[in-house]
Amino acid sequence: MRLPSLRYLRTFQVAGKHLSFKDAADELAISASAVSHQVRNLETFLGVPLFLRLTRALEFTDAGRKYFDFLDSMFFRLESETQQLWSQFGRNIVRLGVPPFFASQLLLPRLHSYQSDAADTDIRVTTRPSAINNHPPETDVSILLGNAPWPDCTAHRLFGRRMVVACSQSLLAREKIGSYGDLDGKTLIVHDSRPDAWKDWASTLGIRPPAPGRLLRSDSMSAIASAAKQGLGFALISWPLGRACFGNGRLVRVFDEEVETGEAFHLAYRKEDAERPDIVRLRSWVLEHFQNYA
Repeated sequence: MRLPSLRYLRTFQVAGKHLSFKDAADELAISASAVSHQVRNLETFLGVPLFLRLTRALEFTDAGRKYFDFLDSMFFRLESETQQLWSQFGRNIVRLGVPPFFASQLLLPRLHSYQSDAADTDIRVTTRPSAINNHPPETDVSILLGNAPWPDCTAHRLFGRRMVVACSQSLLAREKIGSYGDLDGKTLIVHDSRPDAWKDWASTLGIRPPAPGRLLRSDSMSAIASAAKQGLGFALISWPLGRACFGNGRLVRVFDEEVETGEAFHLAYRKEDAERPDIVRLRSWVLEHFQNYA
């Protein structure tokens, strides 16, 4: 009997986990249309619809729910068996999932010290948008942004996330921002996954949200920081995570306030992996370097 493509099965499993083609695309690093196309090809192969496609959401059909439950457990077991194979017969490898901005600003610049301490273990770093705050089966350890608890995981709080208003030094000199109201009419840079960030910032301060002259949108914090450095507008930058962006003076803080978001970065791993030596070592290193980072 011919079997369906493993790639299509994996894509369906990830789409089923999120019930969203867009979120599945973010995790798989492909386009949402590619996710939809691959799922449609799987449905055509099986001759069975797996999803009900609603206006803004997906729902399982009865067949889709049954197939997803089977595939989800199958992929989890495949990951586990592969890890055990590596552990028994090959070099140890630990898989770390981390938001892109966390990776570029904190993790990668310090990773050499972990590699020096763990010469017998390879580390595989994958990035996932911070808006996806679940611990996936294909990673051993995750850095998650959100609020515990995660029922199937052990989570350690690292540090809280705050936001600061920033722009280029040259833009601040031209615009001469002296008060919150001076942001009215200016270009505000907005993260696609956090469209209400400026409203939330203003609400925390108890002020009226700024009325932008125009919006510049981006899908990553790294791109937002870069756009602000180029003088393209005013941005909300994650703090203290983005501290290094301010080091050369091109990016400056507009106001002194660091506004709390109510979110925090956490280190998470499955409870059954708590005593794995490679995870114990990575956990110790992450906590040593990033817990209570300020």
